[in-house]
Amino acid sequence: METLIIETPNSTAVKRIHLVSLFVICFLSTAFGGVISTLMSVYLPVVVKDLQVTTNTAKLDTISGYINSLFIFGWTAGGFLWGLISDKTGRKTAFLLALGSYGLATIATGLMSNWEGVMVCRFLSGVGVGGVLAVSVVLLSEIWPEKTRAIFIGIISVAFPIGIFSAGLINFFVSSWRQGFFVGLVPIAIAIIGIWTLKESDLWLLHRSGRTNKVKKSDALFSISNRKALITGSVIFGTMLIGMWALFSWMPTWIQSLFTVDAPKERGLSMMFLGMGGLTGGFSSGWVANTIGLRRSLISSFAVCAIMAFILFKTNDHFSTIIYIEIAVLALFFGVSQGVLSVYIPMLFPTSVRASATGFCFNIGRLFTGAAVLFIGVLVNVMGGYANSLFIFSWVFVVGLLVVIFIRDIQPVNQVEK
Repeated sequence: METLIIETPNSTAVKRIHLVSLFVICFLSTAFGGVISTLMSVYLPVVVKDLQVTTNTAKLDTISGYINSLFIFGWTAGGFLWGLISDKTGRKTAFLLALGSYGLATIATGLMSNWEGVMVCRFLSGVGVGGVLAVSVVLLSEIWPEKTRAIFIGIISVAFPIGIFSAGLINFFVSSWRQGFFVGLVPIAIAIIGIWTLKESDLWLLHRSGRTNKVKKSDALFSISNRKALITGSVIFGTMLIGMWALFSWMPTWIQSLFTVDAPKERGLSMMFLGMGGLTGGFSSGWVANTIGLRRSLISSFAVCAIMAFILFKTNDHFSTIIYIEIAVLALFFGVSQGVLSVYIPMLFPTSVRASATGFCFNIGRLFTGAAVLFIGVLVNVMGGYANSLFIFSWVFVVGLLVVIFIRDIQPVNQVEK
């Protein structure tokens, strides 16, 4: 006997409310992840004075380096750890716990009286932020309707840089760094609201009940059935991440190398065009993906990034305003790639390992990104300048492009599960 399910206006309205709640909470949690990631950097001079740890510049730089590195390592560990927890306990539970944890760690940072405590809290903040960024994408990809999924995940991708900008506003209006870190109360409040307004992923609930995908080989993250997708996803996301962080980190220095005098205006404008291009690309990525498809979007992103890196660093031996346009185009397609990858990578994996695999792919590249940024400094002397060094590093875009072109049999699994 077949059961006829009729959607009433009330049930449609409830579903719409759940989707709106999901989008708002994911957007805000990602934005505050951007705030938390940058807040220590903007308050660092005040923190140094307040804790009175040392007046030695070299030692201060070392301590600052430890704080920033520990946050990144926490971010990397959190993306993988909370992904594993999400696969075991549910998307909603892991997401809200990660969100609340980075709120608590942020408040605790402002209460610390020594550098050791600040370092521990920054690591724990990174763990929470990494978890939120990984699990929120999985939660959205499993709940949001397929027709508009790419568009809304693309919009979510711009929340993090908005958060980075907002950290500067907090610093502007709140002079006390200890009071500034009480912004961690907001993620905690969002997590509490989410307990009542968010719903669990139906795909995950079906998987837990044993009604779908009874093949257990895919339940292990590094199983043969997942290994190829895991490697492919890590290389695709990692090459774009490494290339763009290297270019973004050294772009102002390269701009300055084109001048014989100090050029603060040109350095500042170059970073503004980077930011505007990235935001525009992330916001529009969903429409791009829906128009030409995920794979073609990725091919276009990698190809344009590689071409623009060549034009930017090999055809400009002196400064001109055309450089701003070239930077904006490069950042535009980087932004597109981030939105598209946020849709594509979670769909490569079965429900049993989707969150942990997504966290792995999103974060394994971060382990190499720091080394990549530092290595450019070494290459400068060997290659004869910043332009040559940055161009050499931009070849990682070509690696990512080749992987997308030649790995044709990696397809999203959502349709199979349905």
